[in-house]
Amino acid sequence: MKKLALVTGGTRGIGGAISQKLMDAGYNVVAVYRAGTKAAEDFQKRTEIPIYQWDVSSFEACERGVAQVTKNHGPIDILINNAGITRDGVLHKMDYTHWADVIQTNLTSCFNMCRQVMEPMRKRGFGRIINISSINGQKGQFGQTNYSAAKAGIIGLTKALAQESAARGITVNAVAPGYIQTEMVQQMPGTILAEITDQIPMGRLGDPDEVARVVVFLVSKEAGFMTGTTLTLNGGQYFV
Repeated sequence: MKKLALVTGGTRGIGGAISQKLMDAGYNVVAVYRAGTKAAEDFQKRTEIPIYQWDVSSFEACERGVAQVTKNHGPIDILINNAGITRDGVLHKMDYTHWADVIQTNLTSCFNMCRQVMEPMRKRGFGRIINISSINGQKGQFGQTNYSAAKAGIIGLTKALAQESAARGITVNAVAPGYIQTEMVQQMPGTILAEITDQIPMGRLGDPDEVARVVVFLVSKEAGFMTGTTLTLNGGQYFV
């Protein structure tokens, strides 16, 4: 029987690439999104991957959403926590809502989603959880204290949950992409994007498919002894 993967933020950018690559690799996939209904519907038509809409920053919404997915498709074997937003600004001028929104959407969502799937995974003795962090969670970034804190928190969550879950057949890993050719990155001013690209030894942005292929490996049988790790994909921009 095919394993079921759920991808949050799974209809665009890195998440869309992950959803597609997992389907191509033979998994059943459902993609969750919060906003951008037209883009999500276009993604569903193009890929035939079922889509669900809820706000992963809400524990109750995740509880209802996972229950509906499980009812419609069966138990979730693989969880990809990819959903994320930015609300950039220096801390001494940052609105509290910009801090809270990023922490809730990028970090608390990982708890919200993991909490829904963890007990069933433990009972079945199998699970794969991949949390998408960021280069800026590893090195920090000017103007992104909220985003950097959330993405760094994901790495800590990954390591702790990996220890709690390993004996039950569940692996928990993180992926920390650098700057990837996505809609979010392309919204940056051209001069800043050029400066960032100059800092990447490979001289280019990453491709969403490059991140997706790493995720497919981490959920595979071949990666069954790998847990609590953070894999970096940043073109040599930052070494951990």
